[in-house]
Amino acid sequence: MDHSTEPIYYVGIDIGSTASKTVILDETEIVDSFILPTGWNGRETACAIHEKLKEKGYVERMRCVATGYGRICVDYADKVVTEITCHGKGGFELFQKNVTIIDVGGQDTKIIKVADGQVSDFLMNDKCAAGTGKFIEVMATRLGASLEEMYRLAEAGEPLAISAMCTVFAESEVISHISAGENREDIAAGVIHSVANRVANLASRFGISGDAALTGGLCASSYFIRVLSEKLGRRVETHSFARYAGALGAALTAKKLG
Repeated sequence: MDHSTEPIYYVGIDIGSTASKTVILDETEIVDSFILPTGWNGRETACAIHEKLKEKGYVERMRCVATGYGRICVDYADKVVTEITCHGKGGFELFQKNVTIIDVGGQDTKIIKVADGQVSDFLMNDKCAAGTGKFIEVMATRLGASLEEMYRLAEAGEPLAISAMCTVFAESEVISHISAGENREDIAAGVIHSVANRVANLASRFGISGDAALTGGLCASSYFIRVLSEKLGRRVETHSFARYAGALGAALTAKKLG
């Protein structure tokens, strides 16, 4: 059978610390996407992604680029690229303008300035998880809430102070609030505001060029976006596909491989 006229698929895989995103392009558009939990082993996650791509019929005719923390685990990728480059490329594709991307991940926060489709500067804070999505997840567990419940609780509360810059000490503050019998709503609001404060401080110190746009796992929370906008004193926008920005950038890079 002649496969020469069959389409080539361009696959971008972003293996993050918490979730792994995959985007598939053809010559004209996004044709598929999916998310899998990263779990404890990036190599097992990469194998699970490969199986899913195989089931969907992409493997035999794909060009693949991997990014994210676990990119080296994707041994079937044609190329591996840093997450800064891929997030910049994917963010520009989504927002179609010069923008400062604020990517709040599971273990770090990245501030990426993008001009004319290229990363012009970036700053990454990976020294402490207190300003990341993982901190919200851990604190939600402490409060016996899912992530969705955590945001609903926070929206109904008045934020209590959580000022420690270290995750361990910040968690101790939360435990103290719980022990003191404070309302769950107020503790949840304090957690969300503390993360937004850290992200906003990082972005403000670095500076924002153009508009501000949020990517990463927190971009699905309208409450977090509203709080972050208040902290920055400017509107923060997002996109329905913003969680896939890194994987999209990787897929676009795969497209240039030919």
